Amino acid sequence: MSTMTSQKTTAPATRVRGGSRFGDRVLKAYVWLIIAWLFLPIAVMIVFGFNDTQSKSNVTWQGFTFKWWGLLGDYPELTLAVENSLKIAVLSTVITTVIGTLMGLALGRYRFRGQGATNLVMFAAIASPELVMGASLLSLFISSGVQTGFVTVVVAHVLFSLSFVAITVRARVIGLDPSIEEAARDLGASTWVTFWRVTFPMILPGVVAGALLAFALSIDDFVITQFTSGATQTFPLWIWGATRIGVPPQVNIIGTLIFAIGVAIAVFNTVISRRRT
Repeated sequence: MSTMTSQKTTAPATRVRGGSRFGDRVLKAYVWLIIAWLFLPIAVMIVFGFNDTQSKSNVTWQGFTFKWWGLLGDYPELTLAVENSLKIAVLSTVITTVIGTLMGLALGRYRFRGQGATNLVMFAAIASPELVMGASLLSLFISSGVQTGFVTVVVAHVLFSLSFVAITVRARVIGLDPSIEEAARDLGASTWVTFWRVTFPMILPGVVAGALLAFALSIDDFVITQFTSGATQTFPLWIWGATRIGVPPQVNIIGTLIFAIGVAIAVFNTVISRRRT
């Protein structure tokens, strides 16, 4: 009798488990399908960096070759555009990371008048279309008599990526255990020493994540850069101009290198974070 009762009670659980396994498989297949769809353009870009094209148009596969990897310097304007993009991305990332980290610390740790308005402005900057932000920044520079160029692009990139860094660091700060910092102070550490020896190492993953996000947003931005660049040309702007006559394979190679460097940095950051954990 007890055996029959146990079988009756366990049968529904078995059916639910089977259904959940099927649902898990469907969900995993769906996730991998979305990932494949997202990475398909990147795969096409990498493949066409090896295309043995005989024309200015690099949209039809004509054979495999490595020759374009040795001809990256054939377009001086392209090289200059890549250099400008890297300089702007590095400068804006450094500035944004410093300011955004301090903002994230303040928003995550303290309560002050105007905090709600500050959060609203940050999320509004993230949600606002790039067209609106680019046009408003251009109007600001023109009305202030500022000549658009390299400096204005850096300023624009700092402004639109600042919110991303601040919010990322703020989320990390909110999750900190305040008792660890209190223990450091009880042991005689000053406020400055506590920050550098205790607080900063704990929020470092958030700072690095925000910096990587700011760098990625800066190096591939087109709309806001188009409004504020003036005579300065970046990598996305050069590609836009080159589409009228044909994009050379060197563009695919540079895009592949940038993607590979970004993946390498992300993997390195993940490995370091796991080791610390």
